[in-house]
Amino acid sequence: MAFENGVIDFRSDTVTHPTLTMRKAMATALIGDDVYREDPTINALEQKSAELMGKEAALFTASGTMANLIAVLTYCGRGDEAVMGNNGHTFLHEVGGISALGGVFPQLIPNQLDGTLALTDIRKAIREEDIHHPETKLFILENTQNQCGGIPLSKEYTNKLADILNPRNIRLHIDGARIFNASVALGIEPSALVETADSVMFCLSKGLCAPVGSILCGTNEFIQKARKIRKQLGGGMRQAGILGAAGIVAIDEMIDRLEEDHLRARNLAEGMKELPGIVFKKGVPQSNMVFIELSDNAKISAENLIKGMAEVDILIGMSGPKSFRFVTHYWINDQDIDKFLVKIKHLLEGS
Repeated sequence: MAFENGVIDFRSDTVTHPTLTMRKAMATALIGDDVYREDPTINALEQKSAELMGKEAALFTASGTMANLIAVLTYCGRGDEAVMGNNGHTFLHEVGGISALGGVFPQLIPNQLDGTLALTDIRKAIREEDIHHPETKLFILENTQNQCGGIPLSKEYTNKLADILNPRNIRLHIDGARIFNASVALGIEPSALVETADSVMFCLSKGLCAPVGSILCGTNEFIQKARKIRKQLGGGMRQAGILGAAGIVAIDEMIDRLEEDHLRARNLAEGMKELPGIVFKKGVPQSNMVFIELSDNAKISAENLIKGMAEVDILIGMSGPKSFRFVTHYWINDQDIDKFLVKIKHLLEGS
């Protein structure tokens, strides 16, 4: 099920288009001024999201990056410290916003191969009270962990992390851009995955196919403060229900089907595992992401692999100098996987 123009796009699940049901819901959405809290569709979306995550309240934001930034600014003041993985999205891909806009100091812990942060490293990262030190206010955990292979992190691990932080009054925020992929992969409710977290963000615009938006969930007090920070950042929207209507459809209709994306990612990896010139350095896919790396004896360069795929309307993206990430989503079907495998085999074999 390639896009209307026939392109098969593996670069990310951010490229997804809204479904026909979403478009119809957007066209008929009840709307009002959301800054005044008068948009009924946004209000319904926020309530549904909070209930889904087992939190008291929720806030609609323009993007996951904005939601993560709002969370950090809600918990931390200038000169405070937020601890996160060195492969975390907030560190790698959010333009240094927590420092540039909040004066918040990031401390990095190495992500393990399974996407987690070692509990011993976490304990060492917490600052003791000292006039020379910033105050450790926040830990950020990403689930699924994108750069480590789209790996889902377990409820048990998150609970162990919270057990370390809670006695020290350090907050835990989950960057759950793909928390529903983690939930489906682990066979557990999303609320259980974030039960011991103080807040969680999830994206509507990736695998769930909504065109715009992410949701930030937490306590009533947290969301009240976060709402004001959203406004401060220029994120207060007016008749946002047109966007929120697609988000409601996304939550109602698109979560359970993520297992189809996971299955296609596994089929994609299975079809490539015997091909020459590639290695799976991040293992087999555990959600909707497949990572490969070209070996030193590969018969094609990374640039020519991208070019060769584009010639048959297949878009792929690099994740490193010789590495690629393929992401499956609603707009990729079994026939698209088959076409991809035929073409990449042809290119890798140099035939």
